[in-house]
Amino acid sequence: MENRTRVVVLFGGISNEHTISCISAGSVLREIDQTKFEPIPVGITQAGEWVPIELSSPLLAMTAAQEPVVQATSQSVQLVSVAGQPTLEISDQDSVVSIPVDVVFPVLHGTYGEDGTIQAILESAGVPYVGSGVFASAACMDKAYLKTILYEAGFSVGQYEVITDEQWQSDFDGSIARVNQLTYPLFVKPCRAGSSVGISKVKSPSDLVVAIEAARIHDPKVIIEAGLENAREIECGVLDSPTGPRASVCAEIVVQGKHEFYDYEAKYLDDSAQLIVPAQLPESIHQQAQELATSVFTMMDCAGLARVDLFLVANELIVNEVNTMPGFTAISMFPRMWAQSGIEYPNLIDELISDALRRGNNSSQLLGRSRDY
Repeated sequence: MENRTRVVVLFGGISNEHTISCISAGSVLREIDQTKFEPIPVGITQAGEWVPIELSSPLLAMTAAQEPVVQATSQSVQLVSVAGQPTLEISDQDSVVSIPVDVVFPVLHGTYGEDGTIQAILESAGVPYVGSGVFASAACMDKAYLKTILYEAGFSVGQYEVITDEQWQSDFDGSIARVNQLTYPLFVKPCRAGSSVGISKVKSPSDLVVAIEAARIHDPKVIIEAGLENAREIECGVLDSPTGPRASVCAEIVVQGKHEFYDYEAKYLDDSAQLIVPAQLPESIHQQAQELATSVFTMMDCAGLARVDLFLVANELIVNEVNTMPGFTAISMFPRMWAQSGIEYPNLIDELISDALRRGNNSSQLLGRSRDY
């Protein structure tokens, strides 16, 4: 047990996906092989304070009474480099405890966690970490830039418009006119948010402004996507390896009941979404989806893991989003797809940590990394 790899599991954060991050981290901490790894939970409050968390903390699960939220304590945590060794310093009023760290698993969703900001901090501290580097994290988090890059590379991404804060303030009429050239229904989304937070389905121009303002609560930059008739929602998990990325079996999301799309409530608060793993697809389409997912992963210079979300319209596959730190809750699609592909949850965690240690600190490793596009 003395030779266990020390893994900081970092969760919470200041984004509107704080609660989902806590639940994901709880699942990781329950499933991690503690004979091989020494997990060290560290929570980030909604004000951005880093605090130590007990492994048995009720913060790591959702109950009927309340959603988990990281609270400030009398102790604080910072990650520093001491003589080249990444070190966790836990401080209170009287003392400082220093713990050498081998790797960080940033189970953080949304802004200030999945968008390159925490990755930059970890690279500055010289610590290996699970997942993509600064560029891929930032580019995949911003739906507008993701679509721009993929479109220029020849991928099908569907029709969309973007309204920046400046455009909304200075050219309101022009912004609305651009959007109304798209075919309704439309999906209005914050550019940099996840877990379906702030998303609206708009069926007519009369509802457009309200939907855009709702999205702007979460991000002043908004993306509006044209709806795709009879589209099927397909997801595919990707894992990195020394020989290149590989894909899981694909899954399909079928939304039922009162929900018209896979919104926050359908994802986390009720059972109206049917998650079909593996997706019932012709073998040729299934293989195309897997190949597309790994191609997108490579194009965006992702590392470690990603979930690539696709639409299937007739026999055409269209890229929707790329999640560089997908949900890790007990019901999340990413671990379920890999379980169906032969990698159970504890082994999935093992693979991700081993991959992070193999790559080392991304700031040095990615500089010499070659990709064939």
